[in-house]
Amino acid sequence: MRFTKITASIGPKCEDKKTLKQMIAAGVNMCRLNFSHDTGDTQGKKIDLIRKISSELHTPVAVMIDLQGPKHRIGNFATEDKYSLTPGQKFTFDSDPTPGDGTRVQLPDADVMKSLHVGDRILLNDGKIEMTVDSVSPDKIVATVVRGNEIWSRRGFNLPDTEIDTPVLTAKDRADLEYAITKEPDWVAISFVQRPEDIAEVRDFITARTSHPIKIIAKIERPHAVERITDIAAAADGIMIARGDLAVEVPFDHVPAISRHIIRECRKMNKPVIMATQMLGTMVNSEFPTRAEITDVANAAYLRADSTMTSEETTIGINPVNVIETMDKILSYADGDAIANPFDWSRVENIPENDWSRSVASMAYLNRASAIVVFARDTTAAMQISCRKPDIPIVAVCSERVIANQLCLLRGVFPVYDTDLFAQRDAFNSARKFGVTSGKLVIVDDDKISLRTLD
Repeated sequence: MRFTKITASIGPKCEDKKTLKQMIAAGVNMCRLNFSHDTGDTQGKKIDLIRKISSELHTPVAVMIDLQGPKHRIGNFATEDKYSLTPGQKFTFDSDPTPGDGTRVQLPDADVMKSLHVGDRILLNDGKIEMTVDSVSPDKIVATVVRGNEIWSRRGFNLPDTEIDTPVLTAKDRADLEYAITKEPDWVAISFVQRPEDIAEVRDFITARTSHPIKIIAKIERPHAVERITDIAAAADGIMIARGDLAVEVPFDHVPAISRHIIRECRKMNKPVIMATQMLGTMVNSEFPTRAEITDVANAAYLRADSTMTSEETTIGINPVNVIETMDKILSYADGDAIANPFDWSRVENIPENDWSRSVASMAYLNRASAIVVFARDTTAAMQISCRKPDIPIVAVCSERVIANQLCLLRGVFPVYDTDLFAQRDAFNSARKFGVTSGKLVIVDDDKISLRTLD
């Protein structure tokens, strides 16, 4: 069994039924819909299609909507040409909507103008341009070019030294989320989270509009979020390590260590983690990944991340199905190797010795159990056991489809949506659904834990 899950971004090259069905059959556990691009009814139709395919294949599949968040861009220049920059020159950002002329351009966001301080860095065009703020006034920022040789209209920018005093939900996000809630997604990913209060803002927005138990993923892509990862993980239901913007806002050589740190913290907090961005990036144009990409995907499994994620590889790549099949092969072999040659995953700080989920995992390990069977009224028990990282499959029997879908994200959890098996507490047939035909089963049913032998 592959323990590490696959989250696939859905876009133009894989949103038809034939391709999407092949991808899910090949191993997709969760579908990501990026609301930075298509929104509204277009995304709603994709959700309907995913639900239909899931039903046809009798396979739970989670749906995650990914909100754009406060993505900042400069204004327009007078022409579509690229304007030259010289390191050491002065460049002005102001509130004037007049098209830029090569020495200045509009910075449309008043919140950003108010938040910048002298000495703060401004990184444009994915960090290819760096400037340092020299002076700040209410409607003008003067900066010095540190590196970069050309600039043009609507470039995105990052502010790694600046905590921006702005709501995490933009007007666009609110409209997108308002619609998405009507389609009952399983997870919502929040972009550019800076503080735990951002999660509370989104949760309040959701609970005011629905009783459907939508879970929240906090995307970690800013230094302030890394610094507050413990509090953010406590407030959210899961974490995405969004290495794209993160590698712009922190030194890129720090990203692997930060990723390991986040995974450790989330394990303590019983929260799942998605490893994202450029995992098989060359497969946008190639049928085969680089050796470095193969190792990157495998390392996510060795680190016990809950899921890896595709981005452009599946949205605009030449062969999305091949991407999923390739990722499935890499993860399956890495998971098998990790199980055959385990690290000591029991030694994690701040997990009490009497933690019940640790007891379940230890009981399964010491008795060489073939599976852990959880009768899941909600996601809590399966999630906590999964976060102990047992190298034993966790079969989660669910009486509600949404619970089964949400558990698709968790490492080593194999959800079964079957109201009869749940009502009968039929652990044996539940285990057999996943090829477990003999051995001992650790059974978790509410507060009761038992050990039984499957003949």
